[in-house]
Amino acid sequence: MRNSMFNNKFFRSRNISFISQHSFLISASGQALITLLFFTVIGVTITSAAVVMILVNSLSGTKQQQGEVAYEIAQSGAENGLIRLLRNPSYAGETLPVGSGSATITVTGSGTSGNPYVIVSKGTNGIFVREMQVTATYQNNLLTVTARKEIYQ
Repeated sequence: MRNSMFNNKFFRSRNISFISQHSFLISASGQALITLLFFTVIGVTITSAAVVMILVNSLSGTKQQQGEVAYEIAQSGAENGLIRLLRNPSYAGETLPVGSGSATITVTGSGTSGNPYVIVSKGTNGIFVREMQVTATYQNNLLTVTARKEIYQ
């Protein structure tokens, strides 16, 4: 009787159906693992790229700020040069410490309309250097600024 049960067409088809379903599940779990690995790699790549972009932007912003500080130091040196010229028309320049950097001020010219004062202030903040040039004339005890510009190297 037992043999006749396994020889029955119904049981044989169920057994084959069970085996084919089982092999399908094994191959499906392999596909799921590959899909999971694929999405994990994509996620890690996108996250890494975002972190790198944030770091690059942060460093760029810091360098921009340090360059602006050097510019402001150069401006301070130029203003200091103008004040010193008002007090002493024979002022020739100096090195002025400003915050975390320094301004190197040089003055040329005699202050007349034919030979105006030219004040060059070089602001240094770490490795960043910016230069300002101010041109002024001195007539009738009045110092007049005629030009102000940044010098690019």
